[in-house]
Order: sequence, then C-alpha cells, then structure tokens
Amino acid sequence: MPSSSAPFIGKLSRFRFRHEVGLMLLLAIELIVFGFFGRRFLTADNGINIIRHSVEIGMLALVMLPVILTGGIDLSVGSLLGLCAVLFGKLWRDVGVDWPMAAVGSIVVGLIGGAMNAFLITRLRLPPLIVTLSTYSLFRGLAEAITQGTDAFTGFPESFLFIGTGAWGGLPAQAGLLLACTVGIAMLIHQTTWGRAIRAIGFSAEGAEYAGLPVQRRVASAYCLAGAIAGLAALTYTARFGTAKADAGTGYELAAITAVVLGGASIFGGRGSVAGTVLGVAVLGVLGNGLTRLPATLSTASELTGIVTGLLLLASLALPRLAAMADPSGTVRTEKQERP
Repeated sequence: MPSSSAPFIGKLSRFRFRHEVGLMLLLAIELIVFGFFGRRFLTADNGINIIRHSVEIGMLALVMLPVILTGGIDLSVGSLLGLCAVLFGKLWRDVGVDWPMAAVGSIVVGLIGGAMNAFLITRLRLPPLIVTLSTYSLFRGLAEAITQGTDAFTGFPESFLFIGTGAWGGLPAQAGLLLACTVGIAMLIHQTTWGRAIRAIGFSAEGAEYAGLPVQRRVASAYCLAGAIAGLAALTYTARFGTAKADAGTGYELAAITAVVLGGASIFGGRGSVAGTVLGVAVLGVLGNGLTRLPATLSTASELTGIVTGLLLLASLALPRLAAMADPSGTVRTEKQERP
C-alpha cells in the first residue's frame, strides 16, 4: 500500500477509540442544525419533551447492550413491553389489584418472558435471532388476545400517571428511572466480574467456557435482565400515554438495537459501552424530535426519519468494520484476529 495512505489508514484504525467523541460531535451538529431551522427547538419545554419520549427506548437500549455484548440479540423486548403493559392494566382494572402491586406484576411478567428466551437459548441451544423473533410474535399475540385487539385500559390514578407526566426538579419524573437504569447497567458492565464475563463470552464463548466461566448462566441472566426492564419500561410507557394497549412498544426493539449499534457496540459481541449507548439514544431522540419541527417546505419527519436513521446505522456498522480490517502497515485483520 502506498505510504501516503498510511496516515489515513492509521487514523481509521483508531476510530473505535473515539466513537463516543464522534457521537458527541454528531449530537452537537444536530442541535445546531435543528436549533437554526427548527421551530422552537431550543426551548426548555422541548428539551423535556425529548427526554420524556426517549425514556422507554433508553431503558430497552441499556439492557439490549449486555445481550449484544454476549453476541446475542433480543427482538422481543418491544412486544414484551406491550404484553406487560396490557397485563398491568388488566391486573389493576379487572382483578382489582392496587397499582403498585400491579406494577410489580408487570416486572415479574417481563422477567418470566426474559427467562423463557433464556431457557430456549441457553438450555435448548437455539439461535437467539430465531428464538426472539418467535417470542416477538408470541408476546404481541398474547397481548392482542387479552385485549381482543380493541380493548384499552385507561383511567389510571393520578399517583401512577405522575410517573409518566410529572416532573421533579424541572425534569420528567421518569428520567429518574432512566438514570437509575443507566447507573446500574454501567456498574454491572464496567465495574463487575459479570460485565467482564459477558464481554469475554462475546469475544469467544468457547474460550470463556474453557476458562471456567459459567457461560450459559451469564447469557441467561442478560436475557432475564432485558425482560425485567421491559416490564419496567411498560410502566413508564403506560403512565406517559395514560393507556395500555396491545400495540404498546411497537418498533421499540429496532430503535433500541439501532441505539446500541450506533453507540459503537459490535454486532459480533464483546465490544460496547453504556456511554456510547446513551449517546446513541440521545442522537436518535434529538433526530426524531428535530425532524418534526422542520418547516414543511424543507421536509416532513415521516419522510426523513427512517432514511436518516438507516444511513446513520449503516455508517456506524461500516466505519468500525473498516477500521478493524485496516491497520497502518496495510494488513487486514479479521474480527476474530482483532479479539484477544
């Protein structure tokens, strides 16, 4: 390879170490562009609105991260959110359970759903993509069966609705739950042996097992955690909209995966960070909100949101892969060679 291209390749090979910085620059560009062109974009009320609408996606993205770090995937979290929301409403309205106990029931149902995925993946050794694609349909079908496709649970008490519509210290009430999830997941992934284990599993499950790590238990715990947090996200979703319907959380699993991958996580497993995931959620949240505030003469959100999000996702997948394949000496490294 010509020596003149070596500096560029060298910079490209170090891209993965600066991914979060690149996301911060992208977020800053979004704020500048939408602040200039958008209608009332840079206002406190709109900032609160962005945070409020990003909480459920943020929660699901945070627990999608450890799943992806193991080299797996969970396509069922959005459908599980809908099922948990419906069962929460049914427990409260039809069974007569107080909403705090119904909320516990929602999280328990989410945990059971995650445990089902974990059992099929770790015990029966079925592919995560096929398993969670199947439970994606199963959970949504159960939610529709419970509501007959038309019933909606409404009229929740104000004390519950405050979780989704209230504010503490000028911030949305549910932001506290998102912050708690962020801190908790960050500590698990970056400060504990559990986090180091799931990274090792993502790099090489065979090597991790040979080293004596409880591979199947660690993978199962990641899916169980994802299910439990999906149940929690169902509560904030229901409180925000004031209703629980079978279509709650539709498409949220794809948004969560997009945020994680955009945040720099490797789809092969073993690499990713909470900071990158949070920035990925922020980039998507600002993008979706900003496009709705552009003048009609420029475009509409429905036309551009999917296009721009898809382009960002493709770029986030392609650039780190190019960086992993190239080094300053011009040699090419495979994904496995890059891993320790």
